[in-house]
Amino acid sequence: MSSSLRVGVFVDAENIRYNGGYQMRYDVLRRFAAREGGILQRLNTYMAFDAERAREDIEYKKKAQTYQQMVRDFGWKIHVKTVRRYTDENGNVTTKANADLDMAVDAMLQANKLDQVLLVSGDGDFLQVVEALQNTGCRVELLGFKNVSRLLQQQVDAYYSGFLIPDLLPISYEPRNEWGKTGSCVRGVCTKWFPEKGYGFLRIMTHISPNLWITDPRDEKSPYASIFCHVNELAEEVTEDLLMNRETALEFYLNESEQKDHGLVASNVRLAFSVNR
Repeated sequence: MSSSLRVGVFVDAENIRYNGGYQMRYDVLRRFAAREGGILQRLNTYMAFDAERAREDIEYKKKAQTYQQMVRDFGWKIHVKTVRRYTDENGNVTTKANADLDMAVDAMLQANKLDQVLLVSGDGDFLQVVEALQNTGCRVELLGFKNVSRLLQQQVDAYYSGFLIPDLLPISYEPRNEWGKTGSCVRGVCTKWFPEKGYGFLRIMTHISPNLWITDPRDEKSPYASIFCHVNELAEEVTEDLLMNRETALEFYLNESEQKDHGLVASNVRLAFSVNR
């Protein structure tokens, strides 16, 4: 695509935080959004802030302000949505800081200056917004983690699981992880499995690339790699049905194969996410 492609990113931060994307790295998200070499025209994220809690909890206030400043340092515009509390007739208190409307309005108002929109959310309420953006000529991509609306996935021009994007979601117990290197911890999907033979192949995205559509690892331009996996390396929770579901994200370690034709092999394979879990 042309380097003049104007890109807008809209992040439903609360939806992402509660659906598997806690600690998502905004610097990596920015690189992902710019992978086509386009101009990042808008970088918007919509975050909740509990002002009432902040008055009583100084630590919460400091952490929230520090985090927001870090995101701003990566070049993002933060739209803060104040948490509101509601008490029902039984005295039960609920909180709400829904930014859906703000995000939808901003996306529509800014669409005439954009060629491509990356929507970071899983909320099916954005279905009509996506359709409206597409009708203006915008290409709309979706990035999410858990509980992503199936209808939303089908409506957008491309959907990406945030679990599979290198370094987008840190691996907490591997703070110095070098994604894709031998010994590193990665996430991927199963592409082939042979139950009768007791092995199969997993696929990982090795790096962020404009060629994400080239999913065949045999193509030299593909940003994907094929990893050999033996059944003995699977955790008990990883069933054959889950393996055959492309929506199942697997987490595992990369090791060099003792058999040259296998290249890399997977070890300690467990579930990172599954729609059936």
